[in-house]
Amino acid sequence: MRSDDHTGLPFMKMHGLGNDFVVLDARAQKIDVTPDLARALGDRHRGVGFDQLAVMTNGADALHLTFFNADGSGAAACGNATRCVAHHVMQETGQDKLHLTTERGALEARDMGDGLTSVNMGHPQLEWADVPLARAMDTLSLPIEGAPVATGMGNPHCTFFVEDVDTIDLAAFGAAHEHHPFYPERTNVQVAQIIRPDHIRMRVWERGVGITLASGSSSCATAVAAARRGLTGRSVRIDLDGGTLYVDWRDDGVWMTGPTTHVFSGVLTPEFLASLS
Repeated sequence: MRSDDHTGLPFMKMHGLGNDFVVLDARAQKIDVTPDLARALGDRHRGVGFDQLAVMTNGADALHLTFFNADGSGAAACGNATRCVAHHVMQETGQDKLHLTTERGALEARDMGDGLTSVNMGHPQLEWADVPLARAMDTLSLPIEGAPVATGMGNPHCTFFVEDVDTIDLAAFGAAHEHHPFYPERTNVQVAQIIRPDHIRMRVWERGVGITLASGSSSCATAVAAARRGLTGRSVRIDLDGGTLYVDWRDDGVWMTGPTTHVFSGVLTPEFLASLS
């Protein structure tokens, strides 16, 4: 909330392939975003509803983004939200490139034209302590049934390669693995099916959220996991429940490209904000 919340609080609703976000712009005014506010906003019945909340602030040298999950917990990275906000700011400023920061570090975004936005999500974290995992183990084949791959993209991921993603009860499967003791910070869970050496079908369970139609960081983690396993090359198309992303693991990091949508802008009412006090 902010000091003059009697006037209401503006927000934007955006999505990338149905992976949806509320965005608060705190560049020109202070907004005190608490876990309680994030949970209230994320409630799809009593709030606005989102997979993640993104808060824009002025960093030392670049736009800074802070993320919250729908349950109020923090997230260091959110690829689709980063693309959505980057596209908005590039339209606002007339730029076709944008440097920004998150808890993940410094990132670069590019307007690719035709409604597509790319973001470099940085280098993947492949060592067990960086994911992080609870103890030393081979991140390429965890000692869990299904031998998933562990990858850090600023947030932890657990990728299972299966024959048919649509036969998996993702609600039960994702919930069971999100809290696996190997992941002290919980984990995002992906089930992925190799279609071709440059094509993956994937479904996602996000920690603190549940099943989502898409996930940018999960797509990056899955592309890295598949390439490390020798199942694909380093440039792949990933079909998610909400649409298609393109991921390219390059020398300078993992680039992700796809569409974004600014759905609407609105104002949280003083009544709603007061109910959180």
